[in-house]
Amino acid sequence: MNFSLTEEQKSVRKVVRTFVDREIIPFIKVWDEKGHFEKNILKRLAELQLMGVCIPEEYGGVGMDYNTLAIVCEELERGDTAFRTAVSVHTGLNSMTLLQWGTEEQKQKYLVPQAAGEKIGAFGLTEPNAGSDVAAMETTAIKEGEYYLLNGSKTWISLCDVADHFLIFAKTNPGAKQHGISCFIVERNFVGVSSKAIKGKLGIRAGNTGEVFLENVKVPAENLLGFEGEGFKIAMSALDNGRFTVAAGACGTIMASLEASVKYCEERKTFGKEIGKHQLVQQMIAKMSANLEISRLLVFKAGWLKNNGKRNTQETSLAKWISCDAAFEAANDAVQVHGAYGFSNEFPVERYLRNAKAPVIYEGTREIHTIMQAEYALGYREDKPLRKKLPAWPFEEAAIECK
Repeated sequence: MNFSLTEEQKSVRKVVRTFVDREIIPFIKVWDEKGHFEKNILKRLAELQLMGVCIPEEYGGVGMDYNTLAIVCEELERGDTAFRTAVSVHTGLNSMTLLQWGTEEQKQKYLVPQAAGEKIGAFGLTEPNAGSDVAAMETTAIKEGEYYLLNGSKTWISLCDVADHFLIFAKTNPGAKQHGISCFIVERNFVGVSSKAIKGKLGIRAGNTGEVFLENVKVPAENLLGFEGEGFKIAMSALDNGRFTVAAGACGTIMASLEASVKYCEERKTFGKEIGKHQLVQQMIAKMSANLEISRLLVFKAGWLKNNGKRNTQETSLAKWISCDAAFEAANDAVQVHGAYGFSNEFPVERYLRNAKAPVIYEGTREIHTIMQAEYALGYREDKPLRKKLPAWPFEEAAIECK
């Protein structure tokens, strides 16, 4: 495994960092205070060809590898979690799932404009009574001729008011638990689709998060993704991609916390010397630095497996768990380094701490990932081949069908 970045990856990092420094960081404090999601950021990301960074060129993307996507997510979260979340949902959960499971017609109709950033995709799995327990979902899809009739609601849906397309999971066979779940491509302009943003969030206030309501929504049968009953498998494979981007983004929070803390250590003096000279402050700085390297290595290992078309559920779960916990710890320590000023929005570290809590919960709670890793270690869990797997990179060498 080669740990050095390619020239292309270095160039992408520079482009995204410059973009974040110019177009997000100077404004994010106000956006966060007002709970405002700046839609123009998505347009600018599309102009920079970053909304389909790892989607093959034949489907409207730029055909870069999965670790380049990780770099993009890390740098975006360095600015704010809200915009990394947008890319995670649009690219990781939606577009990469279409690439993996969609028919050629579905890819041409939905993936191509999404990869180009002309349309925005979202992901609808969680419900008020179905989070970690996916099989408890209550949304239904009943086949009626050439359509499915969808009824139910989804919650904590990122880009709920912004997305043009949703991947909605619903039960086509309610008695079959997780084996009765199917996935559908639902357009916002379908009659019966509505959304409402959630206000009063602890963090990621500059993001658009909320509920999606489905009332007698007629979805064409050709918008079924995969086969009936494959929804659970599709959702889990999608989470392998979403969790990968969340883990990469967590590295950005660690990096931002470290940068802010080092800067403050150079400015603040106590007892006649810079606070960075105090050993207990150095201990916190050292933990941030070490956890940044550890988290990046875990993310890049998962990305390497993806690049080679290998199953990576265990590795991605580990990366998501460890990096998100490390990000929360780094943000918490950054507040401590700043002392009383860390408790104020005069400095960005209080926002880092508020934002860092959500990734510890979503896309598999810390507890879910802990159980997963224990079951792998104990031999209770074994990944079975999917009917379709994510294409390896470079994409022209990809083998889609899993033997």
